[in-house]
Amino acid sequence: MSETDMRMVVVAGAAGRMGQTLLRTIHAAEGMQIHAALEREGSSALGKDAGEIAGIGPIGIPVTSDPLQAFLNADAVIDFTSPASTVEFAGLAAQARIVHVIGTTGCSPDDIARIEAASRHARIVMSGNMSLGVNLLGVLVRQAAAALAARGWDIEVLEMHHNRKVDAPSGTALLLGAEAAKGRDISLADHSVRVRDGHTGPREEGTIGFATLRGGGVIGDHSVIFAGQTEMITLSHRANDRSLFAQGALAAARWAFDKKPGLYDMLDVLGLDG
Repeated sequence: MSETDMRMVVVAGAAGRMGQTLLRTIHAAEGMQIHAALEREGSSALGKDAGEIAGIGPIGIPVTSDPLQAFLNADAVIDFTSPASTVEFAGLAAQARIVHVIGTTGCSPDDIARIEAASRHARIVMSGNMSLGVNLLGVLVRQAAAALAARGWDIEVLEMHHNRKVDAPSGTALLLGAEAAKGRDISLADHSVRVRDGHTGPREEGTIGFATLRGGGVIGDHSVIFAGQTEMITLSHRANDRSLFAQGALAAARWAFDKKPGLYDMLDVLGLDG
């Protein structure tokens, strides 16, 4: 079994922006096929041809709300949906023994625990961002945070997304914050500051701040700012096309196909961990 054997892919959340991008990307990818297209119960897309929804013309695959049928004989499911749907799909993908690539953000600690439980029987790749650039940025942020930890530099994570994004901070911002925390050898949960309002007092030393902007059709802008007393360093990434996330998700599915069950991330896929 090898990466090249992975062919049949299910797209979850097929009618959404990312789902449509995934459908177009898989349709154009050599050696890969759209196996099924999933949407939630009550979606206006149910029963429609997935290809027509994605703007690639009819492909003979109607959008369904039945994941059990969709996962049958599939090799992988790529999932940019909601935490509740992702948790459900993780359990079903584990039963079907197929790869589950998760780009869903906003998962709670309980959601993560249930996904980790499913990964005992499934190959799951989960990341707040599927792009090479963002994951490389995360490595650089970790290195910078480690190098500056003893020198009193403050860290702020700034992100902006389109006006329809429902979770904040973004999964990518939290990914970058987690890398900064690793560099400082601290817990992000214990050191993050996500809201400032009113008379806040001075900035607490050693914290990692988050600022969230929403507007227009911005796909994703992220910056990590290291602020010293006399100078400032900014590490940034800008997404210009949603297809970069789809390409990363397909790379993750190919990579995970012949791996042992477990919960992986894009640093594993890209060989950037450690």
